[in-house]
Amino acid sequence: MHKLEQITDRIRKTFDARTSARDHALALARQLTRSCSLAIRAVHREEADTMNNHLQEARQMADTLRDSLAAHPDLFYAGYTQDALKEFVEANVTCALIRNEPLQTPEELVVEPSTYLNGLAEVVGELRRRSLDILRHGYSPEVERLLGIMDEIYSIMVTMDYPDAITNGLRRQTDLARGIIEKTRGDITFSLRGEHLTQAISRLSAQLNNDHPNDPAAKDQERHG
Repeated sequence: MHKLEQITDRIRKTFDARTSARDHALALARQLTRSCSLAIRAVHREEADTMNNHLQEARQMADTLRDSLAAHPDLFYAGYTQDALKEFVEANVTCALIRNEPLQTPEELVVEPSTYLNGLAEVVGELRRRSLDILRHGYSPEVERLLGIMDEIYSIMVTMDYPDAITNGLRRQTDLARGIIEKTRGDITFSLRGEHLTQAISRLSAQLNNDHPNDPAAKDQERHG
């Protein structure tokens, strides 16, 4: 029985250490997710300094999270840890694409390939958000650039035809991205048509004014549609 007590005591110490590491990782994961969210909010608001500060904080937390779980690889690959690192990827890629800056690779971000791809998939939603913010003020060629990036992301993701156990559920994210892209394409098309209609009306109005510069009837007709 004495030997059994020694065995169980060692097991208890192992469990204590794993529990402590898990609790610490959960706290770090929450902080990392928050910093990433704030970085994305800042880039949408065009607050470059704030964005960079939050990205730097996120980088430090991601490094700390990774180091703290070096002795517990099973905890590192647990859902909450990889979800937080996915947010880290999403924040860095979103900020780079919106600001038209070079992308960081999975190696530079120190994340797993599947985590990188799932973070990339979620970027599509942020690019839609950016596109809609732009379209609120009228059509702009910038939304075409963003739509092109969204299409490129989808084109890459759809070729990753591997089991979900390998990609960590990327197929579902790919399907969601396709729907987001098609909605955005429709919004851009609608805005562009409205822009063309406004330009056509403006040209017609200018032509009428040039053809009848002093005709009160023409001006009255134009005024009342």
